[in-house]
Amino acid sequence: MADRRRLDQPRAARIKLPRFDPESFGRWSEGFARSMGTAKFIVYMTIVIVAWLAWNTLAPPSWRFDPYTFTFLTLILSLQASYAAPLILLAQNRQTDRDRLASDEDRRRAAAQKADTEYLAREIAALRIAVGETATRDFLRSELARMGEELDEAAERRAKLERKKSKKTATALAAPGGLEEPLDEGDDAVDSDGPQEPPRRRSRSH
Repeated sequence: MADRRRLDQPRAARIKLPRFDPESFGRWSEGFARSMGTAKFIVYMTIVIVAWLAWNTLAPPSWRFDPYTFTFLTLILSLQASYAAPLILLAQNRQTDRDRLASDEDRRRAAAQKADTEYLAREIAALRIAVGETATRDFLRSELARMGEELDEAAERRAKLERKKSKKTATALAAPGGLEEPLDEGDDAVDSDGPQEPPRRRSRSH
């Protein structure tokens, strides 16, 4: 059996305090503090105090329940102030907790937005690099124009070769004796001014 007088264990409370819901009490304190911070509460409180003072000053002495020095009124106002201060502090603490949670949530969202912004910036940079490496409309136009010029130059060179070939053919046909065989395409590689083999003479029969 365990010893009830052990000093390393706390003793059970003999007085059982009433239990209450902290959340409900906190909401009630916030409502009380919110109502006390309005002009309506100040006006009503002023009307009550003026009526109290007027009744206990102008009424017959037998009807006065709080004569001059107004001790009871002072006690009520003191009790009101003593309860109002903790309730206002409780409401402020709850508002501080909400503000801290809101700031934490804002910080978390800001961090997420920063990460998303950095990711989008990296993606945009990658897209810029990819777009810079692709062919643009002006680049394609310039390349097509250059290819067209090269094709025109090749056509001009081919036309010059054709004219030179036709001129060689005409010169060969105009020579005495004509041509016994048509010129081959390989004759273009031989220069017209180069040495040529003299034509053979036919032997006469006796």
